[in-house]
Amino acid sequence: MYMKRNSILQSLVTFCLLFAQSSWAQSKPKKAIFVIVDGIPADVIEKQPTPNLDAIAKEGGYARAYVGGQKNTYSQTPTISAVGYNSLLTGTWVNKHNVWDNSIKDPNYAYWTIFRFFESQYPAKKSAVFSTWLDNRTKLIGENLPQTGHLRMDYSFDGLERDTLLFPHDKVSEYIHKIDEKVVDEASRYIQDESPDLSWVYLEYTDDMGHKYGDSEPFYKAVKIMDEQMGRLWKSIQYRQKTFGEDWQLFITTDHGRSADTGKNHGGQSDRERSTWIVTNAKDLNSQFKTNTPGIVDIMPTMARHLQLTIPKEQAFELDGIPLTGKLSIAEPVAKKEGNQLMLNWKAVESEGNVKIWVSTTNHFEEGKRDDYLMLAEVPTKTGTATIDVSKLSSGFFKIVLQGRYNNLTRWIVEK
Repeated sequence: MYMKRNSILQSLVTFCLLFAQSSWAQSKPKKAIFVIVDGIPADVIEKQPTPNLDAIAKEGGYARAYVGGQKNTYSQTPTISAVGYNSLLTGTWVNKHNVWDNSIKDPNYAYWTIFRFFESQYPAKKSAVFSTWLDNRTKLIGENLPQTGHLRMDYSFDGLERDTLLFPHDKVSEYIHKIDEKVVDEASRYIQDESPDLSWVYLEYTDDMGHKYGDSEPFYKAVKIMDEQMGRLWKSIQYRQKTFGEDWQLFITTDHGRSADTGKNHGGQSDRERSTWIVTNAKDLNSQFKTNTPGIVDIMPTMARHLQLTIPKEQAFELDGIPLTGKLSIAEPVAKKEGNQLMLNWKAVESEGNVKIWVSTTNHFEEGKRDDYLMLAEVPTKTGTATIDVSKLSSGFFKIVLQGRYNNLTRWIVEK
């Protein structure tokens, strides 16, 4: 009897310890930060020594990734800087967010950035941006614009490129290097002292060196400098983790690759211009990160999941990205229309549950209005396929959402 009671007591103690550890892990303050280092193709980051990126990836992982949307389809996206930034910020391709080049003429703010979701749900928490380009905050995030509901960042450190007294412009972009250094120093300081909950760091120097020198030693040296900067940033994050027990999720990526001939250009759809990379310390990376090729649009929903953001259904139906951490139901969607039939396919990541198939023949969402979705079918996830009769839907345009238990997939069909 004593042995039995002792065994029960030990089991109870073990359960309590495990429960306490789990509760403590869940209660750790969650922080997210993403860094865009401009214009570094995957082949360069893989060939150059990057000890600090390697140390971060050892905590989570490294993956080749892509920008540019679905090639030769409605979502094909220019491999241009601001375009890529906004694809990360909104989790959508250019056919939705409408930033086609660096002039940022008419962003469609109906597609919210992660900062707008975050500030809307957690107004008491802190957001920050550290950037070598002012337009990232004023135009892409759209701070204090009526179109973004007068969204306000809690802290910003940017616009130094406009201060030509402190940073006189020179032909070899040394002033950009100096500004990048200031941006990293301030981001590192602010993270260590103030611990913002959601942050963006943007650095430009690598792209300037790529444009000027292409695939050459000056460009490779700029990559080395970037790696050293990431080491300083990582040190601040580690300080917060160790000293305050905070749960930091870090993503470092780039916005585009470079041309294959010289490496001086970008903007097109060549493999090298589309080929990018992601370094992260994130835990619980899933098959979208480990075995597929993730897109830049996948980073936003991943951070949203980490920060426990709730994205309303209508907005979630617009996201082109899927989380890179945690459970997934479905991946790799394919949608075609043959006659009056929608032919849908997906990869079943889990075998349990069903996929709900929603279709809308309107795109009122881009005007800030609602689309009427019809749920046309519900099929077992494991089948990986469905054929839907749409003869009663008179339209040359179909917005399709495959809704799984843990994630959605979206595709459009635009008939010519």
